[in-house]
Amino acid sequence: MTPIGAGARAELHGFLESLRVRNASAGTVREYERHAGELLAFLEARGVDWRAPERSTIRAYLATLADRGLSPSSVAGRLAAARSFYRHAVRRGTIAADPLAGVRAPRRPGRLPRVLTVDEAERLVTAPARVGARNEALARRDAAMLELLYATGMRISELSALTLDRVDLDRRRLRVVGKGNKERELLFGAPAEAALRGYLAQGRAALAGDIDVGPAVFLNAKGGPLSARGARGILDRWVRASGSPDRTSPHTLRHSFATHLLEGGADLRVVQELLGHANLQTTQVYTHLSDAALRSAYLDAHPRARRGRR
Repeated sequence: MTPIGAGARAELHGFLESLRVRNASAGTVREYERHAGELLAFLEARGVDWRAPERSTIRAYLATLADRGLSPSSVAGRLAAARSFYRHAVRRGTIAADPLAGVRAPRRPGRLPRVLTVDEAERLVTAPARVGARNEALARRDAAMLELLYATGMRISELSALTLDRVDLDRRRLRVVGKGNKERELLFGAPAEAALRGYLAQGRAALAGDIDVGPAVFLNAKGGPLSARGARGILDRWVRASGSPDRTSPHTLRHSFATHLLEGGADLRVVQELLGHANLQTTQVYTHLSDAALRSAYLDAHPRARRGRR
């Protein structure tokens, strides 16, 4: 990537610092640095002043992203990072106007998030107990992980960061720190409690051995704290072992958690709180998923609905 000029680099540094001040996660900061920096490098390579690129130049940049085979969602993400960067520059008075104002992101496909059926979710989360793992400690750990992911809807990063002091087994509650450094309380049921008790009583100590591992709830096979990447790998193994649908991911369990709650009659705002969404609109996608399930069930079950299906 072409190095960017000193002025653009200084502005980008100030923009990233503003994100950190607003408690943006380290991953978000890195993503915005990469995506905004990519546009600035594109402009630098063409000798274009980053403070006032023509709209045609911006369209040319978006076209290069499409030519690389990036999806509309990926292109939109890069454009969103660049928008935030330029809005920051306007607020600081570095530039007079936002050159990206009015530039539209490519349309995203209207696909709904993938979800598991209740039976598929149960088959996945009970797989470690049914199939077993390399040893009992790992089987207990994996069972507790999968049960908690589905029972709480937590993100995989929240699960890997979970510490012992944030778990209350007696009340079946735990606390996580999510995006924006916001803390929220989550609930879980009897199956997750049993799996977690079994792991903490008989699995965690076996994995830790003589190592002082600190307060992390979930440990890797070597006794250290389990990373989010390691947790994803564990889920991937159980997806294959249980015969779950292809591309089932940690977010699939999160989507399934929310959809099954709504289908069971939970209030949308309760689901919003449990998921840690700042905006109710983000949660409303799950009402569409529930509507889709209702429509499918109706069309399959009602004798008069099957005629002339659309």
